[in-house]
Amino acid sequence: MQNPLRILYPNQCIACGILVEEAHGLCGACWTETPFIAGLACDGCGVPMIGENDGVRPLCDTCMADPPPWDHGIAVLSYRDTARRVVLQLKHGDRLDLVRPAAKWMAARAAAMIDDKTCLAPVPLHWTRLVSRRFNQSASLAREISRLTGGRYCPDALVRTRRTKAQEHMTREERQRNLEGAIRSHPARGMQLDGQSVMIVDDVMTSGATLRACAQAATEAGAQSVSVLVLARVVKNG
Repeated sequence: MQNPLRILYPNQCIACGILVEEAHGLCGACWTETPFIAGLACDGCGVPMIGENDGVRPLCDTCMADPPPWDHGIAVLSYRDTARRVVLQLKHGDRLDLVRPAAKWMAARAAAMIDDKTCLAPVPLHWTRLVSRRFNQSASLAREISRLTGGRYCPDALVRTRRTKAQEHMTREERQRNLEGAIRSHPARGMQLDGQSVMIVDDVMTSGATLRACAQAATEAGAQSVSVLVLARVVKNG
C-alpha cells in the first residue's frame, strides 16, 4: 500500500515538475541539462578548466592575475540552463524546497574541507532586503550544509552595514566599489571567526566582489583560513 501522502503529493522534479521516483531530485532530462562542474576546476573561483590535474594548484587566468582573498573556492554548477533556473527560483521564487537538494550537492563537493570546527558563514543581506525578501537563501543553504556535514552554522558572524545597489549590470570594478565597507564582522558575534576555519556560503558567484568583501571581513576578524562555497558559478563564454 502506498503512503497516502505520496499519493496526495507525489515526488516531482525540482526543475520541471514532472513525476519522479525520488523526492527532491531531478528527472533524467533535467539532470542531463544540469551543468555540474566535474573534472579540473580553478581552486580560486571554481570555474571549470580544460586539462587534467598535474599536481600543481589549478588557477584560471583571472585568479592568477588577481588572486582572491581566500584559500580555496568551490562551485558546484555552471550558472546556465537548469542551474540558472534553480538559482533564480530559489532566490526570487520562494522555492525553499530547493534548499535541500542544492545543499546536498554543495555538501558533497566540500565535505573534505568541512569538519565540526568549520564556521559556515552565509553572505549577509541588509536587514531591509531581508524584510522584503523574508529569507536569506545563502543562510538557508549554510544551515542545511551544517546539518549534513556537522560544520558550525554561523548565521550572524558577518553583517551588511548598508544596503548596496543591485549589481546585475555592473562591471567588476563597479561591483567592488559598490561593496566597499558594506560587509563587516558582527560587532558582538564576529569574534566567533577569530582563529577559525571559515567557509563563506553563497548561491552564485559572478565577479566574486561580494565574496571578496566577505572574505576580507572574515580575515580582519581573525579567521585562520577562509574558503568559499557557491552553488553556481557564472562562466564567461569562450
